[in-house]
Amino acid sequence: MYNTQDIADRIKRELKQQHKSTGDMLSSLDMGINAISEFAKGKQMSCIGLARIADYLSCSVDYLLGRTDKPEVNR
Repeated sequence: MYNTQDIADRIKRELKQQHKSTGDMLSSLDMGINAISEFAKGKQMSCIGLARIADYLSCSVDYLLGRTDKPEVNR
């Protein structure tokens, strides 16, 4: 149902659009330096980890999961 490679690609695309680096994000979130590449290869990520990434990128988890093309967070 959810493709981890697609989700990782959305994270990377959003980082690029915001002129942020993967390393800086992962360091800021106290996540391992290989977290995104491991996730892209199919390793599971906790829902908390994905939510923290969404918060860092100021987008919704639904956007990262590909459930919507609108990155805005519903408030």
